[in-house]
Amino acid sequence: MIMDIPNLFGSMVFNDKVMRQRLPKDVYKALKRTIAEQKHLNLDVANVVASAMKEWAIEKGATHFTHWFQPMTGVTAEKHDSFISPSGDDNIIMEFSGKELVRGEPDASSFPSGGIRSTFEARGYTAWDPTSYAFVKDNTLYIPTAFCSYSGEALDKKTPLLRSMEVINKEAKRILRLFGNKDVKRVIATVGPEQEYFLIDKELYEKRPDLIYCGRTLFGARPPKGQELEDHYFASIKPRVSAFMKELDEELWKLGVLAKTKHNEVAPAQHEIAPIFSTVNVAADHNQLIMELMKKIANKHNLVCLLHEKPFAGVNGSGKHNNWSISTNTGVNLLEPGETPYENAQFLLFLSAVIKAVDEYQDLLRISVASAGNDHRLGANEAPPAIISIFLGDELTEIIESIENDTCYNQKEKCQMEIGATVLPHFPKDTTDRNRTSPFAFTGNKFEFRMLGSSSSISDPNVVLNTIVAESLSQFADRLEKASDFKAELTSIVKETIRNHKRIIFNGNNYSDEWVKESEKRGLLNLKSTVEALPYFIAEKNVKLFTKHNIFSEAEINSRYHIMLEEYIKVLHIEALTLLDMTKRGIIPSVISYLKDLSEVALNKKSIGKDFNCKLEETLIESISDLGACLYRNVEKLDNSILEAKNQETLLDTAKYYREVVFIAMQELRSVIDNLETKVGKKYWAFPTYGELLYSVY
Repeated sequence: MIMDIPNLFGSMVFNDKVMRQRLPKDVYKALKRTIAEQKHLNLDVANVVASAMKEWAIEKGATHFTHWFQPMTGVTAEKHDSFISPSGDDNIIMEFSGKELVRGEPDASSFPSGGIRSTFEARGYTAWDPTSYAFVKDNTLYIPTAFCSYSGEALDKKTPLLRSMEVINKEAKRILRLFGNKDVKRVIATVGPEQEYFLIDKELYEKRPDLIYCGRTLFGARPPKGQELEDHYFASIKPRVSAFMKELDEELWKLGVLAKTKHNEVAPAQHEIAPIFSTVNVAADHNQLIMELMKKIANKHNLVCLLHEKPFAGVNGSGKHNNWSISTNTGVNLLEPGETPYENAQFLLFLSAVIKAVDEYQDLLRISVASAGNDHRLGANEAPPAIISIFLGDELTEIIESIENDTCYNQKEKCQMEIGATVLPHFPKDTTDRNRTSPFAFTGNKFEFRMLGSSSSISDPNVVLNTIVAESLSQFADRLEKASDFKAELTSIVKETIRNHKRIIFNGNNYSDEWVKESEKRGLLNLKSTVEALPYFIAEKNVKLFTKHNIFSEAEINSRYHIMLEEYIKVLHIEALTLLDMTKRGIIPSVISYLKDLSEVALNKKSIGKDFNCKLEETLIESISDLGACLYRNVEKLDNSILEAKNQETLLDTAKYYREVVFIAMQELRSVIDNLETKVGKKYWAFPTYGELLYSVY
């Protein structure tokens, strides 16, 4: 059976095509004007839209609707209400009003608020985001919304993202007007997030409490084969995985998600899906859908999708590469260098804005990807280090150096690739290589921010990117609008920016020890852990930035700071308790059972009366007994460290304690467990091993 993908795509979405068909012309135009001009929606218009949306959703099998939002938990939330309404005589009608479309009322005190909401202050609101299409899933109409408290503070990830989109739109248009461009009505931040993940067998997953409670393995000896042979990346896709990917594509296409690329990643059992670029708030919604559907569909195939940044030690962790750019509503990518980037003044100004922004707000970019899970990944050999830097490539670097030094730039001729076999086609070679070690790399007409963790929302880093680049553009626009000589001032701005912020540009190997030393000389930050990074969030310059552009109020900044600290503490606390539980109830009984049988074998040999050699049993008993004693000491140490955590004075002190004491105690306990796993007989070991988990899916 041939799949009709064009008709399948967006078939469950109340998109522009459906709205044109189902809404009266004046209502359709009013709604489009609301979206384009970011104006409030008239309730009369909302009522008509709601009625049409309800009829369409019912035709698609919907019985309920939900305001779908993204609280500070990092996952989505939804409360379902049916369309039914009593009509008298024990009958019902199916109703959905404009008021129900534009506003919902979840319990705001039950979500992380960082102190903004107390239990007795329960009221909160969800507000329809008309720039992101509604859709039908699981017999429910999903309405993408923002989420705020009764007093108006943002309690979600979408509201700040929408605010940041407004700011970069405003400041970018100021710059474009100075270049004489009056046609552009809107400047849009666009994103294409590549999503990495692991798939493992469901039956084995259910035997690992650490995967169930924590999303990652808390112990596990390395298998004989990991990713050393480099034989998994882009390898042929296994049948069970292929079936999962096929269904995932189909379900995403129905929901209008532009799922484009799928392949095996570097580590065994690791894979990737990547969509085509879309507007940043839509991309954020779609990425949440991707993560949700991956888990749901994996379950149908007796698989489990792991989105933790580092589910297995010793092999690659999972990230989410955030490909960010800014474009006009007329289709112009403002980060497109063109054929002659050295002559493209507009491009060079926007590029300068990004360079300045990343250098001045390294701390915020690092914080935007900070989490307990991502701490395991950043700095390892498959992820960028915790040091922020920009890769520009040879051509752009030479251009900006020539600008800084007032020297002529000699454009390089594009050459053809010569592969050495005449049958192969010729194609032009790119003017610069790619750098997979860079945390923030220019890749032709966009920047790839590679530090995001696989489980995180893309909203946080894009709020920061939009805001810090808008701040640079705002400063540039202030100068250019006052300048008597536009060209001279523009040249001066670009030159000053390069001179003052070139320290952030690095085209070499970000994994090298030399770069760590060099970055320190340059004065770049190296915030290795979440705990080191988070205090920078409430630094004066960052509070000033966010409040100036109305991205966050000071209360919202402080609430997020507390939420992130609390989450970090809770994650490590759960992991520590889980490790103790698995050790006490699984590892220790396994060790004792194996020692018991070894001892019985040795005693039986000796009881026969002959001079049997018991060296093997005795050596194993001695080695495992010593490790068992060490295991017990480390269990006590971890137990005591958890108790002591309660005595820390502040939230930051507690987070530091978990990082510096509890986490280290967990690592020490893990080391003993991993050693024991290599010595205890397979039938005695209580949990599936790395080899079983990573190579169980065919």
